[in-house]
Amino acid sequence: MRSLHSSSATAAPAVIVIFGAAGDLTKRKLIPALFNLEAQNLLPSQIAMVGIDRVAMNSDTYRQTMGSDMASYVGNGFEQNLWDDNVDKVYYMPGDFRDPDSYQQLKTLLLEVDNEQGTPGNYLFYLATPPSFFGIIASELARAGLNEESEGHWRRIIIEKPFGSDLQSARALNAALHESFEEHQIYRIDHYLGKETVQNMMAYRFGNGTVEPIWNYRYIDHVQITVAESLGVEDRASYYEEAGALRDMIANHLLAVLSIVAMEPPNSFDADAIRDEQTKVLKAIEPFSPQRVLTDTVRGQYGEAVLDNTQHLHAYRDEPGIASDSKTETYVALRLKINSWRWAGVPFYLRTGKRMHDRYSEVVIQYKHAPNMMFRGALKRHKNVEPDRLVLRIQPNEGISMQFNAKVPGTEFKMSQVLMDFDYDDYFEESNTASGYETLIYDCLCGDATLFKRADNIEVCWEFLQPILDVWKSLPPRDFPNYPAGSNGPEEADDLLARDGFHWKN
Repeated sequence: MRSLHSSSATAAPAVIVIFGAAGDLTKRKLIPALFNLEAQNLLPSQIAMVGIDRVAMNSDTYRQTMGSDMASYVGNGFEQNLWDDNVDKVYYMPGDFRDPDSYQQLKTLLLEVDNEQGTPGNYLFYLATPPSFFGIIASELARAGLNEESEGHWRRIIIEKPFGSDLQSARALNAALHESFEEHQIYRIDHYLGKETVQNMMAYRFGNGTVEPIWNYRYIDHVQITVAESLGVEDRASYYEEAGALRDMIANHLLAVLSIVAMEPPNSFDADAIRDEQTKVLKAIEPFSPQRVLTDTVRGQYGEAVLDNTQHLHAYRDEPGIASDSKTETYVALRLKINSWRWAGVPFYLRTGKRMHDRYSEVVIQYKHAPNMMFRGALKRHKNVEPDRLVLRIQPNEGISMQFNAKVPGTEFKMSQVLMDFDYDDYFEESNTASGYETLIYDCLCGDATLFKRADNIEVCWEFLQPILDVWKSLPPRDFPNYPAGSNGPEEADDLLARDGFHWKN
């Protein structure tokens, strides 16, 4: 698997075309990611960027607009000289995504850029737009002939999540994309898969002889995957009211992480070999019956709260742009079963929520208790011996820790948990400031689809989630809001684990 920090090879020469170039994603993530790649000498000299959006301005104005904020978005690694040396590779044209004439103008501009920058006709189209434009842009690019690969030139298209809002829309989106581009040209981006710890899960599992032999039902009691956000809906009200936590996070980030944690070893690190194994995991998740939706899923919505007697946090329904009687969930917890030999009887618990106590993403592998016959006398007196836990931290402090039991010094036999901790910043010279977009854009330029989602993977995710959507639609929640802002979520989510004798690691 390719990694941003494991290869010094420069990417292929190309023009990166960003639809939605005046938007927040481009300014906050995409151009800073390109800057970081250039700073690490991972981009060739024959590289250029063309932005297209509805905002009326020329290339010079766009360069000034992007440059004024770039230092704050790149952070400590920003070098003004490096920006100044490369800013003339950035172009902009105003255009209407629905207007065929805009694509003819784009085609003309791309030829000019190829001549000025020496780029060979390779084009990467990045759709940083609302999902409603994905099919339209793909179709218009094809109509203009910008999808055609000939004479060694490649054409690739990146789309952002959400990849549909249910099974029907996901299938329709895939069909629309396939009318204009071949599957090998389509890169469905999930920035979580670009994070170092997510990539390191495969290296940790399959590269260590002490890990893989015990990565199964014989030794693992259960698995927890958490993506907690301390912020509320912020300025995403219009999107979030339509999506909710299940569509926004479970369908993308959490199931992607689950597929890596639970996958079988691939025969190679070829992109399709890895994605085959990930899709097999998703297909092996036991389908939800309507009854199981009621017992093994929890949804929540945050209410108002006051933290430390000073900070007032609004309820979701009081946020700007949110309906006063909104039924949209801001929290989801699921109990899953994977019907495979490796995971027989091992429950997987997934949760994600907004306005939770803290911001963090992690995977917790809780191991079964070792036989304690020799300690039975001492354990009668001290019954709170915790199980061993492996914690894979995805953000914000990426790393891996292991919690296990050791004897407390003294004459009495007493056990307590201790911690072995690996942190990226402590072990590697390079500070990991990447957002995940660096790795994914670089891999796309190199033609490596390992960390991108395939069409069948997307549809399998929605096949699994569709019964939940159907039951939740037919039975609207009656108890919203059901957890205070700044907490760890609704009590029903705690009960989900308590029934099996477990508790969330908070």
